[in-house]
Amino acid sequence: MASDALRITVLGSATPYPRPGNACSGFLVEGGGARVWVDAGTGTLAELQRYVALGEVDAVWLSHLHADHSADLLTAYYALLYADLDLPLPLPLLGPPGTADRLAGFLTNGPVRSPVEKAFAVEELYDGHVTRIGGLTLRSRAVEHGGPPAFALRVEDGRGCSLVYSGDCEPCPYLVELARDCDLFLCEADGDGPGHHSAAQAGRSAAGARARRLVLTHVGPGTEPAEALALAAAEYPGEIAHADPGLRFVPGAGRGEWIEAPARPGA
Repeated sequence: MASDALRITVLGSATPYPRPGNACSGFLVEGGGARVWVDAGTGTLAELQRYVALGEVDAVWLSHLHADHSADLLTAYYALLYADLDLPLPLPLLGPPGTADRLAGFLTNGPVRSPVEKAFAVEELYDGHVTRIGGLTLRSRAVEHGGPPAFALRVEDGRGCSLVYSGDCEPCPYLVELARDCDLFLCEADGDGPGHHSAAQAGRSAAGARARRLVLTHVGPGTEPAEALALAAAEYPGEIAHADPGLRFVPGAGRGEWIEAPARPGA
């Protein structure tokens, strides 16, 4: 069983496709005796298993259905149904409207619809959705990503520690409201343009939310992480880090608590 301390491990932060040593967007959130796979971008299923077995995951949460945030659910489907995993099925999957049909559309090869619901118990998100996974409370808000339904996430544990993940979205008051006074704000910084934050805008959103610490993720391929951090720091006075793969962030811990996450035995 996972420990009670809220923490998030970076499985990958690349966009729009995985790079050597960096999968697409995906995170492992742990705390309150629960483990949640947050976004399942390309390459994240393999990285997830460095830290927990797939059979130890209690739920999956998806920000939106673009492939760089959801594609590894396709291989997870086969693992859940046809591998030697010992876990109760179906696995809870919290995702945007249309998640089950979208998965079935990719997986079905013939006249009979693939049994997506045997692998995943899909619960569709909506603005203001709240659920509990173990000792964690997950709150979702609708955000603007230029077309597809998209959501940001706030996770809180029983001690009052909190982290917020923007998913992919442009600056909006709903995100700032969700992130208000959070211990850790994980914000995408894909670049200027509709549907995304730039690094500077991520800094402004963090400052507006009074977030205690900021982690930049999903930094666009035209910007080096060090440059993105500098741009965000010009707008945000707090501590900032980049979501390097394998880093573990502990909301509510002391300053500088960015540590390399240990792999599970045998991984």
